[in-house]
Amino acid sequence: MQLNQVTLPTHDVDASVRFYVGLGLRLIVSSSPRYARFECEDGGSTFSVHQVSHPAPPSGVVVYFECEDLDARVKALEERGYAFTQGPQDQPWLWREARLVDPSGNVVCLYWAGENRRFPPWRVQA
Repeated sequence: MQLNQVTLPTHDVDASVRFYVGLGLRLIVSSSPRYARFECEDGGSTFSVHQVSHPAPPSGVVVYFECEDLDARVKALEERGYAFTQGPQDQPWLWREARLVDPSGNVVCLYWAGENRRFPPWRVQA
């Protein structure tokens, strides 16, 4: 089994498209104003947004996008007007993370973890 895609609710598909394309995702399906689907730069996984009539209440869900050039990417995005709620910070779980919120209030984390993404020191051994 492999995770293919995650879909988030949005109250404005067009604003979400601008936001996620600006982050670096490639638009592959555009069915505005109801739906849009993106492909990640690396790895072949996809991500989508779908129209909802009312803003979804905060769910605690965080969508993570891995980027090796995290600090440079955050700086470039800030220069283009993206507002981060947390700049790049090293975390106790050995990931470096920066967070922002999409136009519909969904939390997005850009991060770099290297080998620790799948193989942290506390990984359960088979």
